[in-house]
Amino acid sequence: MARDLNRVFLIGRLGTEPEMRYTPQGTAVTQFRFAVNRRARQDGAHDVREETDWFTVIGWQKLAEIMAQYLHKGARIYLEGRLQTRSWQDQSGQRRYATEVVASDMIMLDTRQAGGERVEDLDDSSAPF
Repeated sequence: MARDLNRVFLIGRLGTEPEMRYTPQGTAVTQFRFAVNRRARQDGAHDVREETDWFTVIGWQKLAEIMAQYLHKGARIYLEGRLQTRSWQDQSGQRRYATEVVASDMIMLDTRQAGGERVEDLDDSSAPF
């Protein structure tokens, strides 16, 4: 029997600063907006224009803490995760939907840290491992 697959792979940049909070049970959750650019050509046109797709990204537990600590607006990252759709009723009683990327893995692609130091320039004494 064939299995279904819900997997997302994205490379792009943070459009907002990561916001971390904790659930009432104490679980860390981080959320941010994520922009992915793509080139598009209109039918019959020779001009290629760049379009941006925006996603809301959610990270949980240890990944959420890492995202909040090391990521910043404009950072370029690779994300792996799955799509999740939530629904709720707004104040007027209308049903609303939001589709989000629930991150399971992340790789930071920038060669600079938030403080401006190049990662390659750090000496071994400051490495956390």
